Amino acid sequence: MATEYAGKAAVLGAGIGGLTTANALATRGWHVDVFERAAAPPTTGTALGLWPEALEALEHAGLGGQAQRLGVLQKSGALVRWDGRVLGRFSDIRTPAILLSRPVLLGLLIGGLPPDTVRFGSAAPELADLTGYDVTIGADGIGSTVRDQIFGPSYRPVHSGYAAWRGWVPGATTAMSETWGPGALFGITPRDGDLTNWFAAVRTPAGGAGTVDELRARFGHWHRGVGDVLDRLDPADVLYHDLYESPALPSYVRGNTALIGDAAHAMTPNLGRGACEAMVDGATLATLLTEHPVSEALRLYDRARRRRTQRLVRASRMVARVATASRLTAVRNAVIGTAVRFA
Repeated sequence: MATEYAGKAAVLGAGIGGLTTANALATRGWHVDVFERAAAPPTTGTALGLWPEALEALEHAGLGGQAQRLGVLQKSGALVRWDGRVLGRFSDIRTPAILLSRPVLLGLLIGGLPPDTVRFGSAAPELADLTGYDVTIGADGIGSTVRDQIFGPSYRPVHSGYAAWRGWVPGATTAMSETWGPGALFGITPRDGDLTNWFAAVRTPAGGAGTVDELRARFGHWHRGVGDVLDRLDPADVLYHDLYESPALPSYVRGNTALIGDAAHAMTPNLGRGACEAMVDGATLATLLTEHPVSEALRLYDRARRRRTQRLVRASRMVARVATASRLTAVRNAVIGTAVRFA
């Protein structure tokens, strides 16, 4: 019988990646402490697409089937031009995603952990103060202090050239679409809670105000489906963020510390892979820590996850450029139409 290893882990950050890791380790007999500076988990947030790899990560975390029960299955969708012309439709997707809002997913992950595992309102200790743990996991997002301690500020994420609005409006929808226009895109998807999720991205320098008036001015002349969402939104439910992506780190590990999720590989949202890859990071790392001594497990984790996720960072950037192109769009649209017909 193969040896199974267990120990004590500190997870720095109670986001989706950190909590997936914590669950996957706890189900394998590890003692886990999660440090989170926020006083409580968020109560609002937009929908995330959980692809099959993320659902498999939940299986490894002992939460199989829960996302499918709570979320909305997405089996079809459409790519649309800004004026409403359909560029391509996708139906009966072989490996559909589950659309689930961030607060519901976080609640699911927190509920799977033993009581008092997550220490809300507790800033992450310095790495030098975590000597009582066998492994430390930096899951503290784009502004990761763990990454700074390991690699310094030169490896902080950089502005991608894009910013995004996100939100939700009352009323359920079964349709999923992403609309492409010059320098911008607008997406509409189902989500749990009988709501419609939406997101909009634009090419823009960092530091913009991102007001709702700017959102309406930018997209108000787009097709009726976009206009309907804009008419129904509540400004109080609109989020605005500059979008960042990580430079290629030389490693995701240093000593007994590993980086996961946005701390390691922040990417633009155009592939819908950010949360998924953080979950896969966590499940992969937990499995390896169970099967190997810590030093070997971390080496194998870096080998398994770094090159793949860094390719996804580049691929997501490329998709963003294609979706928001202002030149050669007729060629792009023709290629998309052909690809969809022969899919």
